[in-house]
Amino acid sequence: MTFPTKLISTGFMSISLASLYAAPALAHHPIGGMAPQTIWHGFLSGIAHPIIGFDHLAFILAFGLMTAFVKHQFGAALLFVAAMTCGTLLLLTGGTLPLAELVISSSIVLTGILVMRGVRVSYPVIGAIAVSAGLFHGFAFGAAVIGSETTPILGYLAGLGFVQLGLVCGMGFVARTLWKATDALALKPRLSGALVAGVGLVFLLEHIEGMVL
Repeated sequence: MTFPTKLISTGFMSISLASLYAAPALAHHPIGGMAPQTIWHGFLSGIAHPIIGFDHLAFILAFGLMTAFVKHQFGAALLFVAAMTCGTLLLLTGGTLPLAELVISSSIVLTGILVMRGVRVSYPVIGAIAVSAGLFHGFAFGAAVIGSETTPILGYLAGLGFVQLGLVCGMGFVARTLWKATDALALKPRLSGALVAGVGLVFLLEHIEGMVL
């Protein structure tokens, strides 16, 4: 196993282990469970939420690797952020999405498998994943600002967009520039992809168990 593959595998393994033991409240309440009251609190909450929410972090890093070698990675990231914003606003305006947690977990499994395959994913498939996953991840993100005023919500959405654009494009930069990979096959992050899929599978099984029992 090459050093880059070892590095990202270790990172994703840390995510998967932490996701098993972290308290659920930590993953969903970056500022201690309180709704943001200022634009600054909203912005900080938006930055923190995808990072300490290990399921969301696993997805966004895998999405960054999956899109690392497409022509318009920034466009794919923007599409995800736009869909995520719509999902958040949907929750805040009283809308609903069925089986949101199951879909979120499934999106992690899917992106992990696609990364594990080590092949270029077509842009239409990437777009479909960005829109569908973005809506459901954004819907989950909305819970953190229920009860907030408009200004903190705008700050929250700005923080969410900023950090996720940075993570997606940052993974592309690492893959292409630091690791000198020329395509998805050259990167071959198969073990890391398997670990991401494993993170998603853990969450997926937990939600299915909660529905059945």
